[in-house]
Amino acid sequence: MKSWPEPQLPRLTSTGKVPTVFDTSTRSPRRLRGSKQTARLYVCGITPYDATHLGHASTYVAFDLLNRIWRDAGLEVEYAQNTTDVDDPLLERADATGVDWRELASSQIDLFREDMEALRVIPPANFIGVVESVDEIAAGVRDLVDKGAAYTLDSGDVYYRVSTQITPPFGTVSHDDAETMAALSAERGGDPETPGKENPIDPLLWRAEREGEPSWDGGTLGQGRPGWHVECTVIADRYLGFPVDVQGGGSDLIFPHHEMSAAHAAAWRDTPMAKTYMHTGMVGLDGEKMSKSKGNLVLVSKLRERGVDPMAIRTVILSNHYRSDWSFTEEQLSIAEARLQAWKHAAKCESECRQGLREHIIGLLREALTDDLDSPRALGILDEWAEHYADSDPSETAAITGDRVADAVDALLGIRLLD
Repeated sequence: MKSWPEPQLPRLTSTGKVPTVFDTSTRSPRRLRGSKQTARLYVCGITPYDATHLGHASTYVAFDLLNRIWRDAGLEVEYAQNTTDVDDPLLERADATGVDWRELASSQIDLFREDMEALRVIPPANFIGVVESVDEIAAGVRDLVDKGAAYTLDSGDVYYRVSTQITPPFGTVSHDDAETMAALSAERGGDPETPGKENPIDPLLWRAEREGEPSWDGGTLGQGRPGWHVECTVIADRYLGFPVDVQGGGSDLIFPHHEMSAAHAAAWRDTPMAKTYMHTGMVGLDGEKMSKSKGNLVLVSKLRERGVDPMAIRTVILSNHYRSDWSFTEEQLSIAEARLQAWKHAAKCESECRQGLREHIIGLLREALTDDLDSPRALGILDEWAEHYADSDPSETAAITGDRVADAVDALLGIRLLD
């Protein structure tokens, strides 16, 4: 599956430090050094039937920020992201709208690519669909069956045993108790009422063929299609290898998705799936939870159709800390647009005589962003920088040696200030 074009990043003459982020699994800050000057990042992708809402965008901009800070520290970033291009919600939407599920997925993935390009998100080198990976996923499921970590019901459906003894143990990612796990599993795609399961939260690995549903040859598994969690496990292993440096996604994926994916990896490869688990907050609209069921999704494409500058959208996102839940408002957008204009004016007014100021601002930006990707603090630093040029005339600019603040803003924050 093709990705989207990569934005051109300015090369800064100096380098920064590797970032520290909050690790969900240890509930503490973790310094992300990578290994042998390489950092491996896996981020769970969209299910393509309502792309791209601000919740999606907020997540991918957050991990884009991580990608940029790693690069600024001189690391090579190996980045993989899946797309769940066959799944129950997608099939249900296709059936409800009378659109072929493949056409729906294709059109939404195209829209997602356009939105990511507009937001200047660095694309993953490996942008992988589940459909193109079915053979590898089926092989992984068969391995889990052979290891005794999975079992088959009379229906032909295959489930993972959460009772499997693994290292690190099950529950290490989320730290949820059994009651919470049961509730979240039922709420987020699980099927606790299915008869014959050993444990109500045992997750589906392979769904046996049903009439009217797409299916593939799973070898000894029979005809069917993969379950949700194991898809990411296999794709991450195939394109990055375990353990990845960071496994990322929204906080709604902590349980069951990331907990189960990690369990599959440990049972399958006898190794942790990731060194660090990093999660982004949820996004609402005007103080209410944003959801497909409520019909209050704010789509990036609709904002762009209104003529909203994608850099203003990115500024709205970065004005909120990646781990915080936040709510989008039109007022927030207006504030972001005003800030962006002030920064653009300052960028046109930068001068050689203020080299000390430029170096100071770039240093402060790096300091903020290596501290748990503190983008709100970084944007506040830009506000202070812009104040120095509020009364300046762009016509007074001179040639500049060294790094411009505008170049650092582009390279580190992904906000383009100069055309």
